[in-house]
Amino acid sequence: MASLIVLKCGGSTMEELPDEFFATIAKLKQDGKQVVIVHGGGPAINDLLKKLAIEPQFIDGLRVTCEDTMQAVEMVLAGSINKFLVRRVQQAGGKAWGMSGQDAGVIIAQKTVKPLGLVGEIEQVNKEPILAVLAAGCIPVLAPLGIAADGSTVFNINADVAAGAIAAALSADKLMMITDVPGILETQEDGTKTVKAEADSEEIKQMINSGVIYGGMIPKVTSALDALGQGVKEVVICKGTVEDLLKAFANEKTGTSIKGA
Repeated sequence: MASLIVLKCGGSTMEELPDEFFATIAKLKQDGKQVVIVHGGGPAINDLLKKLAIEPQFIDGLRVTCEDTMQAVEMVLAGSINKFLVRRVQQAGGKAWGMSGQDAGVIIAQKTVKPLGLVGEIEQVNKEPILAVLAAGCIPVLAPLGIAADGSTVFNINADVAAGAIAAALSADKLMMITDVPGILETQEDGTKTVKAEADSEEIKQMINSGVIYGGMIPKVTSALDALGQGVKEVVICKGTVEDLLKAFANEKTGTSIKGA
């Protein structure tokens, strides 16, 4: 297969992505590159919960998903956000195919043992439906929902975790995690912050332990390490500019590149 990159777009960043970003994705696909998009949708979920008078709850940064919350999560992830991204790709001249992890059993999951309600842990990723969409000349746009093996229950899946597992199942050349920062930032002696160009898995663990990596960056790098452990060659954390995309597909350095130790 041609060079394949999985793009994870965070819910807080996707509306800020310019038209040129999606036009570049469409052009890369036309040039024979393979692109798969996995997206989140946290802010939009919170907005809908507010309208429904449901108070969002989190434990260690992870959303507690009761049955009422799950209905809102499914409406946003498999509905409005997914189709928003499909439209952006198609307005830019590409062909996009929106789907969620529960469609055709792409993501088989089981309920987490953590007290988070209908949050799932991934048991298996079935890549065949994604490959079929790619073979049809389309860009898969995946919502991070999973389904129980018996089809009985839908689960909310952390989007970073879903992207890592999908990248691993597809043997992707790269997993690009698009965030609101240009990469992992290090504070220099003069107080300025600079992007750490590259790191291996051991350095990442040390930076988590020392507090250099904190907050919302922790699940991203943890998912990055999981993806590397499952066979993904490289994870890039970056802001998702057109330059970032082009450099990633040209195998040039951009953002923070994480590889195995």
